[in-house]
Amino acid sequence: MKLVSIDRIPGHEVEYLGLVKGTVVHSKNVGRDFMAGMKTLVGGEIVGYTEMLNEARQIATKRMVDEAEELGADAILGVRFGSSMVMQGAAEILAYGTAVKIID
Repeated sequence: MKLVSIDRIPGHEVEYLGLVKGTVVHSKNVGRDFMAGMKTLVGGEIVGYTEMLNEARQIATKRMVDEAEELGADAILGVRFGSSMVMQGAAEILAYGTAVKIID
């Protein structure tokens, strides 16, 4: 499955199959939260949160790809990610794009 952030695949014609998305809500745990609090005192990257968000993006991307495969897609164009806080300590990660079938 090709994933691209642009709206076309240069040199290829495609059939548009529709919007696909994947989403996951991830929450922080007490250990990460404590370490994040300590890190805010001295500054710098909060590695535990970075790892948590990377994992959430991977899960959301896999769910998006699975949905595209169900449609018979070869690629997903215009891939984007979004995030929002759904409650204190929990974030939603959304991956979305347009599923396409490569014709040539």
